[in-house]
Amino acid sequence: MEECQHLNKTTEAQSSKQRKDRCCDSLKVFLAALSFSFICKLIAGISMKTAITHIERRFDLSSSVSGFIDGGFEIGNLLIIVFVSYFGSKLHRPKIIGIGCAVMGAGSILTALPHFFMGYYRYSIEHNVNTTENLIPTCSINQTGTLTKLSPEITGKGCEKESGSSMWIYVLMGNMLRGIGETPIAPLGISYIDDFAKAGQSPLYLGILHSTAMFGLICAFLIGALFTRMYVDTGFVDLSTIRITPNDTRWVGAWWLSFLISGSLSIISSIPFFLLPRNPNKPQEESKVSTDVQGLKSDEEKSQTANLNNPEQHATLTITEFLKSLKKLLTNHLYVIFMLFTLMKFSGFVGSFTYLFKYMEQQFGYSISQSNMLGAITIPIMVIGTMLGGFLIKKFKMTVVGIAKFALLSSVMSFLCQVSYLLLMCDGKSVAGLTLAYDGISPLPSQADRLLPHCNSHCHCDESQWEPVCGDNGITYLSPCLAGCKSRVDNKKSNVFLNCSCLEISGIKSTNYSVRLGECPRDNHCKKKHYIYIGIQFLDAFFTSLGSTSYMLLLMKNVLPELKSLALGFHSLIMRGIGGILSPIYFGAVIDRTCIKWSTNSCGERGACRIYDTQSFGTSYLGLSAIFKLLGVIVCIIFIYALKKKLEGKETKAMENGGKGMDDTNLEALSSNGHCVPSASEVKDTHI
Repeated sequence: MEECQHLNKTTEAQSSKQRKDRCCDSLKVFLAALSFSFICKLIAGISMKTAITHIERRFDLSSSVSGFIDGGFEIGNLLIIVFVSYFGSKLHRPKIIGIGCAVMGAGSILTALPHFFMGYYRYSIEHNVNTTENLIPTCSINQTGTLTKLSPEITGKGCEKESGSSMWIYVLMGNMLRGIGETPIAPLGISYIDDFAKAGQSPLYLGILHSTAMFGLICAFLIGALFTRMYVDTGFVDLSTIRITPNDTRWVGAWWLSFLISGSLSIISSIPFFLLPRNPNKPQEESKVSTDVQGLKSDEEKSQTANLNNPEQHATLTITEFLKSLKKLLTNHLYVIFMLFTLMKFSGFVGSFTYLFKYMEQQFGYSISQSNMLGAITIPIMVIGTMLGGFLIKKFKMTVVGIAKFALLSSVMSFLCQVSYLLLMCDGKSVAGLTLAYDGISPLPSQADRLLPHCNSHCHCDESQWEPVCGDNGITYLSPCLAGCKSRVDNKKSNVFLNCSCLEISGIKSTNYSVRLGECPRDNHCKKKHYIYIGIQFLDAFFTSLGSTSYMLLLMKNVLPELKSLALGFHSLIMRGIGGILSPIYFGAVIDRTCIKWSTNSCGERGACRIYDTQSFGTSYLGLSAIFKLLGVIVCIIFIYALKKKLEGKETKAMENGGKGMDDTNLEALSSNGHCVPSASEVKDTHI
């Protein structure tokens, strides 16, 4: 008998060990699959940010419209984020994540599809991809204005092909679909790990996940740098006929390639999730046993189960609970103030990051590909800042108020960095007829024919043409014709034009008065400012990431424990709905107001902006970002004040009731309903 009992105990121990091993193996597979899906979603997300300027040029859009396309991801995300956060944990989380990855991949592929249904990209009216010639009109007294333009028949065909009947809408739809698919990945994936990881293993798994995410960011920026250097129609046209370079403001890179790659990888990443169990601690073999145990339940338990199995009644109870939980959340004034604080920071970040590459291109003359490389270098600095922030909070055992002050310090330093950017703007570009007169000295005349001074008025030039050339005098002209150039070196494929009459009136001494294709580069003084700008940008990234851990802790510390999941979901909803959708649109609208030269598409309508007023662009773009950061600092101060008042009130009440006073080193935040939230040390152990 004793031998049988010993044998049963041994069998139970072995089966228990096998279940733990199966759970551990399933969780490791889940972690690997989730890490891979994080890399895929980051590649797609950064691809949209790096490609947004190229999409704007490819589809002849204004910055406000391209900002709306960029916000399409947030539109799709917010449609289901709250419901996924609240109801997702009650369903089969791995399968939901797998479906999300597949939908995300389909959205990325849909984003890239318009490229294959449009005609070849024409960066100027004279560019014809069907020939080996690029026809750039020069100044000729005998020609008429009509000869410098394509015939109406050709223009009409180009219009039908190039405008693509608003093909950019498919890019928007693909971005929205990608947002819908990405929604369940992070919240359900992190909660799954937190629920089923062994004691003390959850921080390690989350650390691996976030480290992988940082690696994904670096890969995303490097992929963006590679593909934005490749011409948009690579593989379809003879690249030797393309006369523009990545530094040209008309350049469009192979933006669609990164979406095809990320979409394909996302679909592949979805496969493992469909093979994982809902609960790794409960093997499928045990499900039959659990159903047999149902017969041993009491009549009362059976009736409760029957009520829960009633779909209509269960849905009514669930929705009622959801509304009550949401009411509790919104009546917590600390949560509302903190959400306003993070909204200011998030809005400024999303808006500025969306147009960061365009700003560096217009301000310092760097291509978007070069800016992507700088983005890849910034990521390790952000990793160091995030890790250091978490370490300092844990090292000094900061209280809730201390964590809030640490977040304020981070915000103030980031604001000072933003203000310093305003001191590093370069002088306006020297463009004849747009920013200065053709003599290079006088202010611009107010009359409408400022592009047609005496030096080129006899050339019958097309004023809408944008074929910038740089003269020996350091001034950029809109085209060789408007520069008064009468000939081209050797052949029509040469980049040098000679005998440019408009260079003569600028007062320079030259034998041939030549210009070269392309805008004039920035001077050395501007390049020095750019190096300083990069250094401050690294500091800004460091200080911003330094406070990132404190934001998560403050969010979790000021809500009821059972409302944490909903608090995170609703917070994401507000951030994405107001910050993620609207900020790229009004940032883009402000930037559009600084445009001084719009392109004209083949339909004769206004297209994308070719050149901006550098000073106005910088002041508007940087100033708007600085305003958001300043508002964030102000709201953070209000939050700290409200937090102190509430904690002082709780302490006074406790003393009046004869209770123990609250020690500031062991402070516990209380919700608006008087319920205790886990102490700072408990939250740190979970998130650091």
